[in-house]
Amino acid sequence: MTDLPAPPVAGTRPHSFTRHGVTIEDPWAWLKDPAYPNVADKDVLAYLEAENSYFEKVMEPLKPLSETLFTEMRGRIKEDESTVPQKDGDWLYWTDYETGGEYPRWWRRHVDGGEDVMILDEPALAEGKEYFRLGAFSVSPDGRLLAYAVDDNGSERFEVRVKDLESGALLPDTIPGMLSEIVWTADSKGFLYGLANENWRTDNARWHKLGEPVARDVELFKEADEGYRVAVGETQSRNYLLVSTGDHVTSEVYLLSPEDPSRPMVCVSPRKPGREYDVDEHDGTLFIHTNDIDPQFRLVTAPVAAPGEWTERIGPSAHFYMTGVTCFADYFIVEGREDGLDQIELHRYDPAIAPVRLKFPEASYVAGLGDNPEYAMAKLRIGYESMVTPGTVYDYSVATGELETLKVQEIPSGYDGSKYRTERLKIAARDGTEVPVSIVYPRDFPRDGTGKLYLYAYGAYGYAIPPGFSTSRISFLDRGVAFAIAHIRGGDDLGQQWYLDGKLEKRTNSFNDFVDVARGLIDRGFTHKGGIAIAGRSAGGELMGAVINSDPELWAVVVADVPFVDVLNTMLDESLPLTPGEWPEWGNPVTDPAAFALIRSYSPYDNVIAQAYPPLFISGGLNDPRVTYWEPAKWAARLRATKTDDQVLVLKTNMGAGHGGKSGRWESLKEAADEMAFVLWRLEAGD
Repeated sequence: MTDLPAPPVAGTRPHSFTRHGVTIEDPWAWLKDPAYPNVADKDVLAYLEAENSYFEKVMEPLKPLSETLFTEMRGRIKEDESTVPQKDGDWLYWTDYETGGEYPRWWRRHVDGGEDVMILDEPALAEGKEYFRLGAFSVSPDGRLLAYAVDDNGSERFEVRVKDLESGALLPDTIPGMLSEIVWTADSKGFLYGLANENWRTDNARWHKLGEPVARDVELFKEADEGYRVAVGETQSRNYLLVSTGDHVTSEVYLLSPEDPSRPMVCVSPRKPGREYDVDEHDGTLFIHTNDIDPQFRLVTAPVAAPGEWTERIGPSAHFYMTGVTCFADYFIVEGREDGLDQIELHRYDPAIAPVRLKFPEASYVAGLGDNPEYAMAKLRIGYESMVTPGTVYDYSVATGELETLKVQEIPSGYDGSKYRTERLKIAARDGTEVPVSIVYPRDFPRDGTGKLYLYAYGAYGYAIPPGFSTSRISFLDRGVAFAIAHIRGGDDLGQQWYLDGKLEKRTNSFNDFVDVARGLIDRGFTHKGGIAIAGRSAGGELMGAVINSDPELWAVVVADVPFVDVLNTMLDESLPLTPGEWPEWGNPVTDPAAFALIRSYSPYDNVIAQAYPPLFISGGLNDPRVTYWEPAKWAARLRATKTDDQVLVLKTNMGAGHGGKSGRWESLKEAADEMAFVLWRLEAGD
């Protein structure tokens, strides 16, 4: 690697602390600007800019490949894409893109006909901004007003604005610092929302009345537990507004009047540690989806008048993981996964009528409810895709059981699904647990161990990575690279117990599963040691850090986007916005010596050692409130100073963006093309 420019070096500064009798040396702690979220320290900025300059130099020879990949990826995206219109009240709503546009436009048309009316022009709002993201978007019940929220720097602190859809004018009502959904009251004269406090935590639910100063907004609910987050919502029937509060393992829900939210709210059931539940309503009966007796969840009902008197409607199943329940006027929908595959069941309110499970044609796929805004719906909007089938929008007729295809994702440059094969495998981890793996590969992919493989995983927070379709992924497949998703413990792919078995004291199961899946794919002839590119984002970036510490020889190249790698320091820092709410996921090393010892044993930053590491592509965001910029920066600095190899390591920090990287469909695609170019370069070099 001697042809590469010299990388920047982050100097060390003595810094240590002692906790539970253990002294931790952290010579790169200075990279955390004490004034964060305002980052103005000249030394910090100089280092980040030096890394960005180095990144550009390393990527310069790869520009032709990156540009080719970008052109390929863009060619698979319909430039003037639009969504299927959906009825909500007196209007049909949809979005579209202008040819070449970065951001969508929002439209509606009266159900009785008339002109198409653009109700929000995202390209105009984003013009001249390095970053733009639309958050909450909510039309008032009378259809006259639109409340929406925007973030123009990636900090996820949104500003609420209200637009008169008849005149097109903005109302003077503006609310900065919002972090929630927006839910209108029944009279269309106000809405509920939540403000982010100084620690980037929504600990409140507030009621804004149009025309009133924000300072006079009514605080309906205030959460005292610093680990909890408050959210606002409404039932599908819109008979009740909802205020919910909770952390990763416990929840509590309140019912409010949509006519007058100031009336006393009703607690469905007081919080109990470790119990989660969510609520919908039909005809005076609450439908409560809960894990109170089983991690697979069950469905109970209760009268609105006595919300704590729960009666089981659908019991827990060892094979069916119930993920959600939605009540419509004439039926309710139960969504879940059976052996890791999505299922949709239609249930009548009369329990004597057997439920109907929708059937899908492939052995591995992603399916779920789409946009279904109304309470009385004769047809359900359904979304479907697989690793070889482009996204498809269906209407499901409740009366006939027929699926009507409304739209199939168009790929302008062409797509032939028969060129690829997909499988769902099970690979035994070291403790005997079988881990599902979704894989797609070219039809002529060699199974003799000579092939190259890209392996992705997340494995935290009970989030399952769906085996869905990706137009960008085709550029890997058409270059002979197989793509696999490891459904490791820590996600809830196989149920909530799958999640529980990858968190807290069982966290290392996630890392072991990933390594064992890789070795299993080698054993099955998909690839070879050193022929595997791996990638993860956020908590998945923590996974990347752990497995390159433990098994560096397996990987040809590693992508770690906004990686959560400074786990011990972050979980010890109670002043950080997210830390108290994260303790149920990772453990509390502040008070618990065992949690401290466990986190210290796997925290990627704390376990970098003098050994050879694979090539690394690391990214961060200066305004990222979830994984703060200094985590990837400190990790890169320690790796550079410690590793014994001369493999390339790049750190790219988005100086005007946050956790999601750059905004806009083309700008984000350029970032994806750079990452893919880097991966293909190192995969080729590894042979």
